[in-house]
Amino acid sequence: MILYIVRHGIAVDRNDPKSPPEAERPLTAAGVQKTRSAALGLRALDVKPDAVINSPYIRAAQTAEIFAEALGFPQEKIRVSDTLKPGANPAEVLKEIARAKAKEVMCFGHAPHLDLLIAHLAGARGAFTELKKAGVACFEHATAHGRWELRWILTPRMLRKLGD
Repeated sequence: MILYIVRHGIAVDRNDPKSPPEAERPLTAAGVQKTRSAALGLRALDVKPDAVINSPYIRAAQTAEIFAEALGFPQEKIRVSDTLKPGANPAEVLKEIARAKAKEVMCFGHAPHLDLLIAHLAGARGAFTELKKAGVACFEHATAHGRWELRWILTPRMLRKLGD
């Protein structure tokens, strides 16, 4: 199985006095544009997920929809999971991924939760990454070894260059 871990795009600043509640903070106009460009970079790598799962928070859902459109994944098949909410147990995401029964799964969520998930998959004692907004980490589950192997991490800037 291939697992793509994607952090949501640039959202409305939580410190903005006009910011909606945390779960309702949307992507900014610049966030939508940069996220779309990053998604096109992933398309250039011929990524084709069989399952897409996102946090129920608006910014993660919007990011998932943008990536799904760019990758030709039907938006109505996107699944929502509380396991991708900030503060959720990263180990619970693995159960959700297993339920997807797919060859390529793409998950959308938040920092630092996703960095903890990356550490968990890599067998590290703590977070060693800081996934950028609209950045992607790719893992492969090696069934022969029974563990996850980090394949690559791409920043949104790198993805945008790939999509040009």
